[in-house]
Amino acid sequence: MKPSLFKSRIRFISIIIFIFSSILITKLVFVQIIHKNYYAERADKQYATPAGNIFDRGTIFFSKKDNTLVAAGTVASGYKLAIDPNEIVDKEAIYAALSPYIKIDHTTFIDRASKPNDPYEEIATHLTKEQADQIDSLHLHGVSIYKDNWRFYPGGTLASQTLGFLAYKGNDKVGQYGLERYYDSVLSKPKNQEDVNFFAEVFSNLRDSISSDKVKQGDIVTTIEPSTQHILESELSGALNTWSADQAGGIIMNPQNGEIYAIAGLPDFDLNDFGNVSNVDYYRNPDIENVFEFGSVIKPLVMAAALDLNLLTPDTTYFDKGVVTVNNHDIYNFDKKGRGLATMQTVLDQSLNTGMVFVAGKLGHDNMRTYLKAYGLGDKTGIDLPNETSGLIKNLESPRDIEYADAAFGQGIAITPIEAVRAFSSIINGGNLVTPHLVKQIRYNDGSSKTIDYPITKQGIIKKETSVTISRMLVHVFESYYNGKYKFTHYSVGSKTGTAQIAMENGKGYYPDRHTHSFFGFFPAYDPKFIIFLFLKNPKHVDYSSETLIGPFVDITKFLMNYYDVPPDR
Repeated sequence: MKPSLFKSRIRFISIIIFIFSSILITKLVFVQIIHKNYYAERADKQYATPAGNIFDRGTIFFSKKDNTLVAAGTVASGYKLAIDPNEIVDKEAIYAALSPYIKIDHTTFIDRASKPNDPYEEIATHLTKEQADQIDSLHLHGVSIYKDNWRFYPGGTLASQTLGFLAYKGNDKVGQYGLERYYDSVLSKPKNQEDVNFFAEVFSNLRDSISSDKVKQGDIVTTIEPSTQHILESELSGALNTWSADQAGGIIMNPQNGEIYAIAGLPDFDLNDFGNVSNVDYYRNPDIENVFEFGSVIKPLVMAAALDLNLLTPDTTYFDKGVVTVNNHDIYNFDKKGRGLATMQTVLDQSLNTGMVFVAGKLGHDNMRTYLKAYGLGDKTGIDLPNETSGLIKNLESPRDIEYADAAFGQGIAITPIEAVRAFSSIINGGNLVTPHLVKQIRYNDGSSKTIDYPITKQGIIKKETSVTISRMLVHVFESYYNGKYKFTHYSVGSKTGTAQIAMENGKGYYPDRHTHSFFGFFPAYDPKFIIFLFLKNPKHVDYSSETLIGPFVDITKFLMNYYDVPPDR
């Protein structure tokens, strides 16, 4: 044999051995690491699951401030109890034997145990190992214990509307609402995954790594910080209960990049008992799916536009009579009082509607419409949650002055809270439009990961100098509340309140005694790391958001300053 031929054969054999060894190593990785839980359950034959139908799903993680992960939605393991009605002779005796270990209604048990020609009826789920062993030791004929996995949410109600839950769609459990739905294809286990044989699995994974068409499965890592989420929900709950409001909501976000640290809507529900709700509307996320007329929190958006076009300055004055007539409609200040000669700073400090009508007149229809749309009003933000709604700003297409006068102080246009937060962020971050988002990374089951990049539109909606000016004005607003009662000595904090009438469902005007209260604030004011938005729908026996929401805002702000070790900026 020629030496060259011999070397070629050795080389060929070496390549074959290398490939085979790689396949074996790959398989070991899949068996021992990636599919560890599945094979561990297959090995436990004591309570084998029928047909090998073992539930599995990717984990949803919260991210703590130090980037350690906390499971928000995971898979819990335990046992379930089933009966074969065909093998049960004495139903009452079986019920009596099981009653000390499980909770089941007597009538329900007897009905299920009486079904003819039915070999399998589930009686109880989510049993512990102790419960399973105790029942198994009874050796009840026709009673079986099986291994069981199920979706479990350690936080219970925490971020319930954002996380969502699993429910049956046909014969399959799929994500319903929230992240469970939006990322269902990533989180869900491929059907019949356990039946793939050795070579099929290895080469299937090789093929999937080459192809970009198949959605890979894995875990998702969110931007939600659990302690921050908890404080937001706690403060909202306090405000909701104190003022007997119909609804509350809030968002805490980084205005520079759109990372959401907390987002909540109340009333909410227990994710581990989601079927037990009095109103299915509690599943909906009002921060994403509902629109509101927010009132005076909109004023800084309009003021910033006029500042940006050099149509006025914070010191520009107008004469305030307490009322102004536009298209035969009288528009009053909240207290129906005039201030005489007032500056634009006073307009924001005292939330003067007549002053905003003056600003709208300076802007003109086209400029006002252009700026409000540039802030993203009327458009979806692109947040990674299902059922996002876009704002209703059709009134800005009207030729009538009254529509623009109303919009200047936040009436006549309705937007979502997340839409509002994005718009407010753009006037305090230098004019950039961020994409609010909740998931920052996907960790795939094959060991790879993907960091998700979200677009920031650096289109200069307003100039940086304008951003600094409107921020300074809003700091003055915050520090003027109750004669400086809430001023932070070493931190610059900006804010604006809003109180708006709620429109009637028939579209014929507004309720005289129903309002939406809103509040947004940010800090450190000239390089903001946090923006906070809060709202209450129809609080009772109180007039203004300055009474209902400043307290929760200040409490949240103090928490964030301390928890995140935010350095003083003055």
